[in-house]
Amino acid sequence: MGLRDLVLAQILTVVGSSWVGIAAGVGRAQFGVWLLAFACFYAPMAVAVYYLNTAMPLEGGLYVWARRSFGDAVGFMTAWNIWAYALSSIATILYQIPSELSYLLGPRAAMLPNDPLLVDAVLALVLALLTGTAIRGLALGKWIHNASGAAVLVVFALLIVAPLWSRWHGAHLAYAPFVLRRPPTDPRSLSLVGQVLFAAAGLEYIAIMAGETRGAERAIGRSVVIASPIILLMFVLGTASVVSLHGLHPRTAINYIAPIPQTLTLAFGQRGPAALIGKVAILLLQIRILGAASFLYTGATRLPMTAGWDHLIPAWFVRLHPRYQTPVNSILLTSAVIVAMLLLGTAGVHAAVAFGLLNDASSEFYALAYLAMFLIPIAGDRALRRSLPRGVAWICGVGVLTILFIFALNAYPFVGEVRPGIFAAKVLGTTALVNAIGWSYYRSRASGVSLASPAQSSPSRD
Repeated sequence: MGLRDLVLAQILTVVGSSWVGIAAGVGRAQFGVWLLAFACFYAPMAVAVYYLNTAMPLEGGLYVWARRSFGDAVGFMTAWNIWAYALSSIATILYQIPSELSYLLGPRAAMLPNDPLLVDAVLALVLALLTGTAIRGLALGKWIHNASGAAVLVVFALLIVAPLWSRWHGAHLAYAPFVLRRPPTDPRSLSLVGQVLFAAAGLEYIAIMAGETRGAERAIGRSVVIASPIILLMFVLGTASVVSLHGLHPRTAINYIAPIPQTLTLAFGQRGPAALIGKVAILLLQIRILGAASFLYTGATRLPMTAGWDHLIPAWFVRLHPRYQTPVNSILLTSAVIVAMLLLGTAGVHAAVAFGLLNDASSEFYALAYLAMFLIPIAGDRALRRSLPRGVAWICGVGVLTILFIFALNAYPFVGEVRPGIFAAKVLGTTALVNAIGWSYYRSRASGVSLASPAQSSPSRD
């Protein structure tokens, strides 16, 4: 992958279509919340990724950084949490497809998201495509990711101009994307703020595939610098569009699963020539969803391979496809786990509640991995810490505090009809159980085999 591929991949991974709806939940305070998110989380993340990738541009990304800084146990658990995040996040992304298709097909398809047979058929087809693409490798996958990154840019351009379209056609809407207001302080609003703080996560994910990147030491850092201002503007202006157009329809609740299709439908209508613009955008969103799922899926299949190189898991995960040289066993196992998660996520639970549970659980896994990343410049390997600029540790300290805040708030539901105590118990219980399983596996594996030393280098795939 080259610099263009990396920039589009960063946009594809970070700019999720649901975040503008979640941020719109705080109303006209959205700009201040986005600034808070970028100052307290995004900036520490970008600094950490830039310097840690420069020091260790190796396949495996954050897993390798954590293992070399803290040893096998922390490295394994970091990889375990990233893997759990990726799988649950892919399930969440795929779960959006039926909701967004219902907007594309019109009112007659309104019940599609709640029809289990149709949902399972659509998701099975998509997962089969993801599996086949992953086996084929990045030679094909990067073009899917590039097309999907371009698609999300076009969709956000349409979303951003939607309020102007409405004004041109006589709508009296309030559009003020850069107004600073304090968000509400009730528990639901604070939960939404916690979600938004973590919305821009994902810059480090591309480093998992550093071994398949040309000049990874410089290129990944440059992609962070180029993509960051684009991402901020997309989030702020896109959220402002959702807020302003929902202001014209105050009785219409924001659809947290598919806010962009809903907003474009409010702007362009469901009939007539203008409605075609909205439907094209919704179709592009489906391309974006498939591309994001494919990108996350690719990273999820590389982590077991790199952990296998370090003898932390069986060599079965390292076996490559004879023609495409991709980790085929890891790919097939990943697909099987995602199928199980999708079936569990739809078992007798309303669509919005299931989405919130999957989304929050994936965020908790990822937050634990980020905690490890932010602690590397503060308490990691001494030689590495001495090689970093002095200010990196202080900036990452802000990231540590933010991650702890995010971890707590992500356990509170932003879907109003859910009981907070039960929801928190499910999210935190799921997080604890998954980590207990990972730790138990690591301990049993460590007691049975001789693990490689943290300083051992993983094979390169350049």
